[in-house]
Amino acid sequence: MKTFNIGGVHPEENKLSAGSPIREVQLPKQAVFSMFQHIGAPANPVVQKGDVVKVGTLLGEAGGFVSAPVYSSVSGKVSKVEPVLDASGTRRMAVIVDVEGDDWEESIDRSTDLVKLSDCPKLDSKTIIEKIKAAGIVGMGGATFPTHVKLCPPPGKVAECVIVNAVECEPYLTADHRLMLEHAEEILVGLQLVMKAVNVTKGYIGIEKNKPDAIALMTEKAKQYPEIEIVPLKVKYPQGGEKQLIDAVIGRQVPAPPALPIDTGAIVQNVGTIFAIYQAVMKNKPLIDRIITVTGKSVKQPSNLLARLGTPFSQLIEECGGLPEDTGKVIGGGPMMGKALLNTDIPMTKGSSGLLIMRQDEAKRAEVEPCIRCAKCVGACPMGLEPYLLAKVSEQKDWEVAEREDIVSCIECGSCQFTCPSHRPLLDYIRLGKSTVMGIIRSRAAK
Repeated sequence: MKTFNIGGVHPEENKLSAGSPIREVQLPKQAVFSMFQHIGAPANPVVQKGDVVKVGTLLGEAGGFVSAPVYSSVSGKVSKVEPVLDASGTRRMAVIVDVEGDDWEESIDRSTDLVKLSDCPKLDSKTIIEKIKAAGIVGMGGATFPTHVKLCPPPGKVAECVIVNAVECEPYLTADHRLMLEHAEEILVGLQLVMKAVNVTKGYIGIEKNKPDAIALMTEKAKQYPEIEIVPLKVKYPQGGEKQLIDAVIGRQVPAPPALPIDTGAIVQNVGTIFAIYQAVMKNKPLIDRIITVTGKSVKQPSNLLARLGTPFSQLIEECGGLPEDTGKVIGGGPMMGKALLNTDIPMTKGSSGLLIMRQDEAKRAEVEPCIRCAKCVGACPMGLEPYLLAKVSEQKDWEVAEREDIVSCIECGSCQFTCPSHRPLLDYIRLGKSTVMGIIRSRAAK
């Protein structure tokens, strides 16, 4: 069974919500839509206080090519257009809507009927990409890179295949797993759409072997799609990383930056993104909701929820039995790459894949001890870096050495910190160093 070749770790899986079918969350009383739900330029608000909106009404238009529009997931009246606190702890411009009823734009097809590519013979590459762009689709595995940009490779770069990331290697999270079990055919059609958009004839869906039911179902459904191959993978973190998945599925390595995954001939899309693409192209539905896992060892009902964007995290937690008394931290995402939230009133966005409610005893960091030069972090790093060195030079603010030692190649997976027997905050320092070095590189390029 395939996997990537360099590094990797095996954290406890804790897929507590894997058997929980997707269920829809009630509408919030008020929805908050950040204009900064993607990498790149923020969206620009096109509504003002007092405007009446429906589900699917445009709230913010893309602020540039690397940007994405934002749509209302609710109907009601715009009460404010002002900065609000987001999951990063930053105040960013947002549109706030007081919810009234559930009126949808008539252009959206709300039926559950499957629409196949063969039903749309006139659908061409340009139209598919334009629909994806107009719908505000971004990478839903957490990166939130505008999808239409990824489907338009730079001059001289040619795609040979599309790989769907259905790995979901982050512990606890199960949203993608349930999505495959409940929407397998829509995912296969969505992959066909992306393949047509980038003019390739081969598609892969990579799934780790801890999801045998999803592998079996997708393999059976894919028999009708000979150009699509389901690829079972060994369980190893961070296999969901774009570079690691390309290595695992087609055995090609992405060179160091500024090289891109397209240099291997592969375009990678998260399975949730693929489903959103199906809905955008075949159902004319903008990105207004998504599946999110709410979980934790003390959570009464670990669940996979279909929630409207803009819904406060506090409401999702209540849907699963409320905040446990022994809560130590609430993490946006999973335990390896997620980040602690300042509060639970923060609204759900396009990149919200999970809410992990950690117990007090789990949330405490162990006491930091001196490095014992064991090199476990080096063996675990999936990028072949030396995390102990990168952390040290970042702590010492030696940015020249940090850049020379390729700190910008770090994917911030946390494998180094996970495996460190001295409990050193390696990733914390590396994140600081990486962001600083990238800023230095940008400044140098601008001169």
